[in-house]
Amino acid sequence: MDRVNKILKNHDYRKYLNELQKIEKNRKFCRHNLSHFLDVARIASIINLKTNAQIDDEHIYAAALLHDIGRAQPNFNETSHAAISAKLSEKILRDCCFSDLEINYILDAIIRHDDKNLNNVKNLSEILSVADKLSRPCYVCDVKESCFWSLKQKNLELKI
Repeated sequence: MDRVNKILKNHDYRKYLNELQKIEKNRKFCRHNLSHFLDVARIASIINLKTNAQIDDEHIYAAALLHDIGRAQPNFNETSHAAISAKLSEKILRDCCFSDLEINYILDAIIRHDDKNLNNVKNLSEILSVADKLSRPCYVCDVKESCFWSLKQKNLELKI
């Protein structure tokens, strides 16, 4: 997990985390912060083990840590946050010694993680997408009634 730890220490990554913290300071719904990223990574790792998908933990953690950093950009509402996240992640992954093949694999997962049609767990994109959705603790949320997620989308029970 050396390269994942490099991501956590990366100057650009830290900058995006700080920007996200400022932008979402008053957000009443689920926040996109390091805690969320680690929840997604851990849930994805559990899914990976349970389904025997055999995806490298470093790839899971890299994708999870980076999947929402595009929300730190002022124009993320105009462009898919997933696409912006992938664009910002490429340099970070290079700086953290991931190969071109690994970078393309992780970026594909980041770009596709917000695809509403991904509900299986056969590859990194799908596992990241499912873990991202499962990471939301709607069952204890004080503002779940005003959340834009449909009742079907909300996690009203703990499940993995």
